[in-house]
Amino acid sequence: MNEVADTRNSFSADATILVVDDEPANLAVLNEVLQPYFRVRVVRSGADALRAVATEPWPDLMLLDVMMPEMDGYKVLARLREAPANRDLPVIFVTAMDSIENERRGLELGAVDYITKPISPAIVLARVRNQLELKRARDWLANQNAYLSKEVERRVQENQQAQLQLLQSEKLAAIGLLAAGLAHEINNPVCFVRSNLGSLAGYLQDLFDLLDAYGALEKSCPADALPSTIRDLKIRTDYAFIRQDCGQLISESQEGIGRVAQLVSDLKSFSRADDKQWRSVILHTGLDSTLNIIGNEIKYHCTLKKAYGNIPEVYCLPSQINQVFLNLLVNAAQAIPGKGEITITTGQAGSEVFVTIADTGAGIANEDLPRLFDPFFTTKPVGQGTGLGLSIAYGIVQKHLGRIDVKSTVGKGTAFTVWLPIKPSPATSSAE
Repeated sequence: MNEVADTRNSFSADATILVVDDEPANLAVLNEVLQPYFRVRVVRSGADALRAVATEPWPDLMLLDVMMPEMDGYKVLARLREAPANRDLPVIFVTAMDSIENERRGLELGAVDYITKPISPAIVLARVRNQLELKRARDWLANQNAYLSKEVERRVQENQQAQLQLLQSEKLAAIGLLAAGLAHEINNPVCFVRSNLGSLAGYLQDLFDLLDAYGALEKSCPADALPSTIRDLKIRTDYAFIRQDCGQLISESQEGIGRVAQLVSDLKSFSRADDKQWRSVILHTGLDSTLNIIGNEIKYHCTLKKAYGNIPEVYCLPSQINQVFLNLLVNAAQAIPGKGEITITTGQAGSEVFVTIADTGAGIANEDLPRLFDPFFTTKPVGQGTGLGLSIAYGIVQKHLGRIDVKSTVGKGTAFTVWLPIKPSPATSSAE
């Protein structure tokens, strides 16, 4: 009896043993041996055994009699192994047959051990203990493998995200240098055209003042004193129309060149070469610059509404945050197949500011929402999207210790909300 008692500390009281035997006497003996150490369930047929493994408490091990009416232990084990959930359940055969052939058949079907009748309590407990320990080891290994697989997947995704961020940073830097060069080259002729238009407007005003003086002199002279050629020239050139139209032409030209100058300024602001320079900015400025850059993408089929709130400056990398706005606005415009509406709302909540970009487009299916920010995932048709825009935006916002929330209803539209801390931790900017 001491041999049995010494094994008590090796067993887990939480383990459940399912005992299957058609003989009540055998069930009673096995129950008496196992009950002090385990949770024991007993059934008297193969059909009951198959039902029992599908109900709680789930068995951790099965003691299965081989010789039973209607469905013997071999058939029970074969049926048991057909279900994926039961393939790892340890099954120990309990039988009076001890031939090598019977043992081989049971092991081929998936039994883990054999106990022959009449049973020895010490042997039963030792073999049950060994199989439970082996199962515990297998389960631990399976859990470790699952954890390692998820960890490898997470590391791979982090690696991809880091590579995308590096690629995007290099791209933004290249765009910034190109934009700065182009803006400088465009800005020079814009400046002198603007200056010349101002001078021209002044010269024309002086000429019109001089002509007004001649007109006053003309009125004071007798009609026959004014040469007919002057009267004919004024009529032929439609002097009155020219005088009126010149002012309008100059005004429209100055307005147009002003818009070009603003576009150049927005381009410089949007794609700055000093991408790693953290500073405090008003997000409305970046939003307006971005809207000017992508105006053609929006204006022909989208009505734009702004609901700007009173927000403080945000400490950030402005060009990267502008890239987030660009990606979200372009996505919003492309999500609207015909005519639609884009609404930009800003505000402050505690120590964060938010920018919501909502569209009245096609919306996103619920099953796609969890994968929306995964690299290379896109809901757009083939050839119309790389699946990188939202992933890059998500990475940029994460780097700023912010987050992006998404709400979408199929057929009604989508709203992306970017949350940014007003002042990220010093470690954020120092790590750049």
